[in-house]
Amino acid sequence: MSKRDTYESRTEQLLTPIVKANQFELVDVEYVKEGSSWYLRAYIDKPGGITIDDCELVSRALSDLLDKEDFIEDSYILEVSSPGLLRPIKKDKDFERNLGKPVEIRLFKAVDKQKEFIGALLSYDKESVAIEVDEQTMNFARKDIALIRPAVFFD
Repeated sequence: MSKRDTYESRTEQLLTPIVKANQFELVDVEYVKEGSSWYLRAYIDKPGGITIDDCELVSRALSDLLDKEDFIEDSYILEVSSPGLLRPIKKDKDFERNLGKPVEIRLFKAVDKQKEFIGALLSYDKESVAIEVDEQTMNFARKDIALIRPAVFFD
């Protein structure tokens, strides 16, 4: 397991009781480098949306545990936030929630000279995702997908 995977996994273990106690959902944890800084980000959600106070509550509790456990070698910036409207679809529960709904898929490499597709999410499994585009089923290997998120249309 890579350092990044270890940090994300251990942080998720610390976060799980905090979010459950507050009836939130832990959407994702990521440890990423942007520029010269490392960021440890936790995304939380709840029906009706997350508030700044919710983020602050989780951030303070998590920060205390991270200080106590002290397993991250690098200096980093801790962020706790809502995943927002364009929340990435990563986990099975996210896929279930979006079955039949329009999703946007971005690929690492172009297929038929195209890297972005929008269609209704038909099915998924560990290996692939299927969407309906113009009454046609398109299948994508999960390893080829850079991002899946709900499609948002503006009138």
